[in-house]
Amino acid sequence: MVKAKERREVELETMVDPLLAWYDQGKRPLPWRDDPSPYHVWISEIMLQQTRIEAVIPYYERFLRVCPSVADLADIGDEQLMKLWEGLGYYSRARNLKRAAQMIMDQYDGKLPASYEDLLKLPGVGPYTAGAIASIAYGLPEPAVDGNVLRVVARLTADRSDVTKDATKQRITQALRKIYPQSPPQASAMTQAIMELGERICLPNGAPKCEQCPLGAFCPSRAQGLTDRIPYRAPKKARKIQEKTIFLLLCEGKVALHKRKERGLLAGLWEFVNQESHLDDQEARTWLVSQGVDIVRHICLPEATHVFTHVEWHMKGYLIVCRETRMPGRGDDLVWVTAEELSNVYALPTAFRPYLQSLVDFWRDET
Repeated sequence: MVKAKERREVELETMVDPLLAWYDQGKRPLPWRDDPSPYHVWISEIMLQQTRIEAVIPYYERFLRVCPSVADLADIGDEQLMKLWEGLGYYSRARNLKRAAQMIMDQYDGKLPASYEDLLKLPGVGPYTAGAIASIAYGLPEPAVDGNVLRVVARLTADRSDVTKDATKQRITQALRKIYPQSPPQASAMTQAIMELGERICLPNGAPKCEQCPLGAFCPSRAQGLTDRIPYRAPKKARKIQEKTIFLLLCEGKVALHKRKERGLLAGLWEFVNQESHLDDQEARTWLVSQGVDIVRHICLPEATHVFTHVEWHMKGYLIVCRETRMPGRGDDLVWVTAEELSNVYALPTAFRPYLQSLVDFWRDET
């Protein structure tokens, strides 16, 4: 009798030829596919973590204009790097890119290492990214297992294990490694084909497009009506709610910014002045006066919410025109910047985008 694990591997092996044929006939044109150099694959894969393809393309193209090589990335200034990354979120990805680029220049003669094991040594490169670079750029038979791949394989094998568990990811990785094509072009295509199948056909939310799937004829999850239950994920813990009050402090056409601490959420990024908890109008005025702000104009702004992985910010906002570009209660930890500097130099996290828009609207109306 064939054991369940062996049966899953046999079933997976049958997917290789039809999947590669489907990919060859209809793969999407993407800028990193036009020139899949190790550097291009690396940058694109880091950007694609937690971000949709459509959103990544303009960032990717702009990034390569400024940093066309590993050497350029290793030498870029931190503020310019953060500005390039502004809006993509998860800013530690950008910092790790620069650290890895410097390591590549120092230890690998400016070229990304060509082995899975050495790729894993780079800052910010885990098993998925190492597998993607190794297979797509170097043609090695190394799978790159992300959420899309986990979903496809779990459905193809009717595997109800929790895909958030490391043991499940490792088992699926090993199963794929056994059936991966050995020729470099096919290994490269295999990685991209599974990813694309998960992105376009074997969808995570809503009904998958099983009738369009090249593997639908032998998918047990489709046959048994299990696509709404596979892949299985254990319920997530509820996010922590943090209340904040955001202040757009304006004086002489400039807005005040504060730099966050070098550790923790949004580490080292610029932000508008803010306070923990929601402050009503009077509480906001009282706090501002305590900080030495001489208020000329006080405007209430709409509330906004921003969702991080484990935290939600629920924000209230005020636009405050004041008389002096200093806040004695804050010491010297503020910088006052123009609209042009805010647009071209200082990177603001996406969480503050609703208030950035309020600021832009105010500046436009006042000019």
